[in-house]
Amino acid sequence: MLVQMFDLLATRRDFFVGLLLEHVQISLVSIAIAIVVGGIAGILISEFQRAAKPTLAVVNFLYTIPSISMLGFLIPFSGVGDATAVIALTIYALLPMVRATHTGITNVDPSILEAARGMGGTRMQTLLRVRLPLALPVIMSGIRNMVVMTIALAGIASFIGAGGLGVAIYRGITTNNAAMTMAGSLLIAVLALVVDFVLGFVEKRMGMRSKAAKRTNRRLAVGALVACGVAAACAVVPGMVAGAPATINVATKPMTEQYIMGNMLKDLIEQDTNLKVKVTQGVGSGTSNIEPAMESGDFDLYPEYTGTGWAMVLKKGGTYSEDEFGQLKAGYRKKGLGWVGMYGFGNTYGIAVRSDVAKRYGIKTYSDLAKVTDRLKLGAEADFFERADGYDALCKAYGMRFGSTMQLDIGLKYDALEQGSVDALIIFTTDGKLSHANATVLKDDKGFFPSYECGNVVRTKVLEQHPELRAVLKKLDGTITESDMARMNYQVEEKGEDPEDVAREYLRAKGLLK
Repeated sequence: MLVQMFDLLATRRDFFVGLLLEHVQISLVSIAIAIVVGGIAGILISEFQRAAKPTLAVVNFLYTIPSISMLGFLIPFSGVGDATAVIALTIYALLPMVRATHTGITNVDPSILEAARGMGGTRMQTLLRVRLPLALPVIMSGIRNMVVMTIALAGIASFIGAGGLGVAIYRGITTNNAAMTMAGSLLIAVLALVVDFVLGFVEKRMGMRSKAAKRTNRRLAVGALVACGVAAACAVVPGMVAGAPATINVATKPMTEQYIMGNMLKDLIEQDTNLKVKVTQGVGSGTSNIEPAMESGDFDLYPEYTGTGWAMVLKKGGTYSEDEFGQLKAGYRKKGLGWVGMYGFGNTYGIAVRSDVAKRYGIKTYSDLAKVTDRLKLGAEADFFERADGYDALCKAYGMRFGSTMQLDIGLKYDALEQGSVDALIIFTTDGKLSHANATVLKDDKGFFPSYECGNVVRTKVLEQHPELRAVLKKLDGTITESDMARMNYQVEEKGEDPEDVAREYLRAKGLLK
């Protein structure tokens, strides 16, 4: 596994370097804001002790909120992407910063403060020249702890479409690529250790009081500021250059086939137009987070499924059929969105039962399953339990009552079935692992699950601004069958091929990519 991980780091160097830079950017922005805001808050509550208890209580309360809950709470206000990630990370970074500043300042020896006041020092002078310098070791210790925590926590940013090394971790889990998950985790750990070492060096230098040391410290500080300025300019200026191509922001759900389609869109659009494409892969909770971001303009384009759009976006009841596609498109038009480029395959839900369980109870259909569900454990992705056409509706339609359920990531569900952690799974008909799994796919004898044909949802405004985009998306009409998609998923999930390579190979085979 270690050999595979280091081979992956070598062969996909550009991919990991890009994620590393994004991770550093998100983390450092959050850290800088937390140092300023938390430092000021810590100083204020040290000067006005009555405010200390309520302030620390509020910060403590925010710190106890689970990170995923925090992200979900922030999305309606700040959307998906880097901004929300920075806000969440800053909130979590405030506690160690506020506490360290407050503790450091309030624990300064009172006799020293009394001496400073006796020499005529004002309150501000005493704070700046005595209390803060003496509190600095405690504050620096808090900053070091906060920085390591923030860098590690930034991995969750990928859940809401932000960048960083969490993309590699989440993508590795989703595509059954343990080497990629380990590589992303290792880079986060190394980054945290390197930054902690640098801060330790800074802390040591700050403790040196000789004139020569102070001169050196000033030079190092100026050099660090210049380096940060150059790095910021390199990151910002290219996007501001006149004549730079417009960028289409493509989002994908955390599914192997969506990674593949995202890369197909990128390759085709960049080949056939002058547009650049940025793909945000594996946005957590899929439609729930992507569609609102489409309406707000954070994303421009993403692959979606008709049945999902009908139930989750338009909030329509009943079982969707493709005869209602006209109504679906009309509903999307009201939201400033359109469907362009229907791939040709459907990816509907299904239920698979572990083969030994199916044999033991003679289960062939959903109705057969309903008779024994009280003895079984069902596994499914998080959104299936919340969908209007999901778990509750399925149980009602068939009179099911499972003994227990387990929420599973899409990349882990077949492992859970194989290990006996669950007895039945909610599956997708294009799952790459399905044909090789120890599972029996059951017949939906009452036709519960609706049609889920796959196509592209694109913002109407983007099509108006870039009409050439429509022709590119139309090229994808009818290009992929269910068996094609299942085979491509298998290539990624079981053979370890990259989604980018699989997408490119398929498009070339179809004559769409030069």
